[in-house]
Amino acid sequence: MKKKAEKKTEAEALRTELARVSTVILTTFQGITVEQDTKLRRAVQAVGGRYQVVRNTLAERAGAGTPAESLLKNLSGTNSIAYTAADPVALAKALTKVAKDVPAFKFKAGIVEGRAISIEEIRQLAQLPSKEELISKIMFMLQAPARRLASALAALPRNMAVVMNEAVKQNKFRSEEQAPVSQS
Repeated sequence: MKKKAEKKTEAEALRTELARVSTVILTTFQGITVEQDTKLRRAVQAVGGRYQVVRNTLAERAGAGTPAESLLKNLSGTNSIAYTAADPVALAKALTKVAKDVPAFKFKAGIVEGRAISIEEIRQLAQLPSKEELISKIMFMLQAPARRLASALAALPRNMAVVMNEAVKQNKFRSEEQAPVSQS
């Protein structure tokens, strides 16, 4: 059994982490095998998050004064939290994938950027494109007009050369020797 000082230190460490994160998702883990738990932890770590099984009183003490305070109050049953300061979509995707594979793993609620979200909103969050995908789409859209303008500008000299070549082939141009002499 942990001593009071150890529990206090653990609660302070968790409070420090919870104060820095933007997303906290509360889950239940009862009935998960060790192998499934290991896969879950690896999936969460791969997206820059952390997963932790928490005691209810520890979670409530650690959550006090953080954006996750309302989420971690009056907990009952077996609980775990997944949290990240990085991309909330990536965390939601990783957890949703695990939830599909492991029926015993269930969502309870979450907080994203200080806003409480429901189980359904967590699933919707998981369906969004990731931050990197959104940035690449925006960059593509911003570059498209510039790319079209560059293509149009490059086409001008090419089109002029084609027109000149056709005119020469059809003898549309006369040399000075063939030009009629004007009499004044």
